[in-house]
Amino acid sequence: MDTTKKKSNLGSELSYSVGAFGNDLFYGVIGSIMMFLTSSLFISGSKSFNNHMIATVTTILVAVRILELFLDPFVGNIIDRTNTKIGRYKPWVLIGGIVAGFCAMLVYTNLGGLSDSKPALYLVLFGVLYVALNVFYSFRDNGFWSMLPSLSVDSTGREKASTFARIGSALGGNLNGIIMMPIVLFFSYGSMHAHGSGNEHGWSMYALIATLICFVTIAVLVLGTKEQTTQITDTSNQENTSFLGIFKVIAHNDQLLWVIVVYGLYCIGINLLGNLQLYYFTYILGQPAKFSMLAGVNLIIQLCLISVFPKLSKMFKRKNVFIASIIAMLCGVGILSFANHSVFLTIAGCVIFTVPQQLVFLVILMIITDSVEYGQLKNGHRDEALTLSIRPLLDKLGGAIGQGCVGATAIICGMTSGATAKSITTADVLKFKAIMLWIPAVLILIALFFFMKKITLTEEKHAEIVAELESQIASQEVAEAEAKVKKDVKEDVFFAPVSGKIGSLSDVKDKVVKNGMLGKGVAITPSDNHIFAPFDGTVRTTFPTNHAIGLVSDTGVSALIHVGIDTVKLQGQGFNSNVIQGQKVHKGDLLLTFDDELIKKNNLSDVVTVTILNTAELKDFEILKKIGSQVNTGDDLFKDEM
Repeated sequence: MDTTKKKSNLGSELSYSVGAFGNDLFYGVIGSIMMFLTSSLFISGSKSFNNHMIATVTTILVAVRILELFLDPFVGNIIDRTNTKIGRYKPWVLIGGIVAGFCAMLVYTNLGGLSDSKPALYLVLFGVLYVALNVFYSFRDNGFWSMLPSLSVDSTGREKASTFARIGSALGGNLNGIIMMPIVLFFSYGSMHAHGSGNEHGWSMYALIATLICFVTIAVLVLGTKEQTTQITDTSNQENTSFLGIFKVIAHNDQLLWVIVVYGLYCIGINLLGNLQLYYFTYILGQPAKFSMLAGVNLIIQLCLISVFPKLSKMFKRKNVFIASIIAMLCGVGILSFANHSVFLTIAGCVIFTVPQQLVFLVILMIITDSVEYGQLKNGHRDEALTLSIRPLLDKLGGAIGQGCVGATAIICGMTSGATAKSITTADVLKFKAIMLWIPAVLILIALFFFMKKITLTEEKHAEIVAELESQIASQEVAEAEAKVKKDVKEDVFFAPVSGKIGSLSDVKDKVVKNGMLGKGVAITPSDNHIFAPFDGTVRTTFPTNHAIGLVSDTGVSALIHVGIDTVKLQGQGFNSNVIQGQKVHKGDLLLTFDDELIKKNNLSDVVTVTILNTAELKDFEILKKIGSQVNTGDDLFKDEM
């Protein structure tokens, strides 16, 4: 891979990471609304009025978030239909981010005093703004995460890009926790809230500052990322998914369905516990400012874990990483159950529960992303944004239920405006722990059970799927080319494209090739690193990773030359192509070169497979070299007759 391409990929990955930073920072702004509403907005002298308003806005929040769940797949489908000069996903990140940002700044106010003077009008306007906030954030969030498959087509590349993104997410999400209360309390100077949860002005300034930071990150993302189109990701010629087709795409992808079950249960659990952490610090410990300390510790440890995710995934496999992370989270719940008024144990328990979530997120994101190709192979239709919309949909489901329970918990446990740690009774604490800790633990355990039993889309399985898709596309394109070729010559002899030892395709460790699904041919263990044209013809298929090439001869015979097994994982590193799609080539022309040592260094096979894709259409096909013999570039290898 050349240096220019490396810089381009790195720049895109860094910009994507900045976008993830802003995305999660803003999600934190949305998730903190309940604390603002319950502790600082409704502060009239009537407790019944305050509780009535809290209950009403909680109902609005939950209703909007649940209705939004049905919207997300349609948002994804709309994004899949988009085609602009700046890309498919960037327009929605830009538009959605800006509109959602302005809505967020407004909902963190009393709307000009309407919450006290005209509460009914306030509730109507709040509802409208909150609907707009969530709808446009859906476009932003779906557009952002749907970009991931377009950044890379293989699991290894996606793990790298998603790791960059999750580092940004960790920074953004934890920065929200670090700056939130200091900003709120700083701008609430002189507040009558002696319990230290801030006032309306402090919360409004927090929303303004956080949203302006997010606007800057959107600009970096739009200007710095590059959406790539490959043969696999190109959907320009496929039909758009219909209204009913949206449900078919999901229903016919069994791995996606089980991820929905697993991640849905998991999200409800972590959101319920996570949304109540600030309440724990405020109303049980009586030290809300220490919440920033928790966010700081979380950030440091999460960055360390995220940065080693690709290595952990390679060493232990995703499934084991997921299981270990869930076990660690449950240990955190156990510590919190006995923490009581200990700041140290509270922070320790929250950290042990929160930190592994980054690894769980990456594992689930990789499985959902890989299910794009799984669904494409199974259903013959590629739906990136629609498939990727499932993850934010489930996050919002968890957030909706979490926020609904927060409002109810605040009322049930007496943690509303005017309450302090001293006013919370032992019975209130016990009820609070049951909701915050023990219910989430049960949900997460059920999620773990289904993950272990039903999720089968591993890294190895995905690599097989990508290889099969590549082969299908190559076969289709060369088959289309055959119809246009004049077959004036009846018999042809093909050169060996590379020097080496002849082997049988049945010995190749690739099911598609081994079982003859691509056609007949040979496997050559190379003694050279140059691939030459075996006949006069046309280049019909090239791959972005440059590890394979599809050709059609002037006589209409289709060939696929593939260097190595699973070398798609190298993302083009070590491969250089000398030709482009549609180029005419002559027998002996240099097609590509490869770094044999790099392939072996990555524990991959360097065997070159040469297959004739349309052998079923040939009257006669003969391999001219014996298995086990040596062949040199230019030696006669195949003879066929159309």
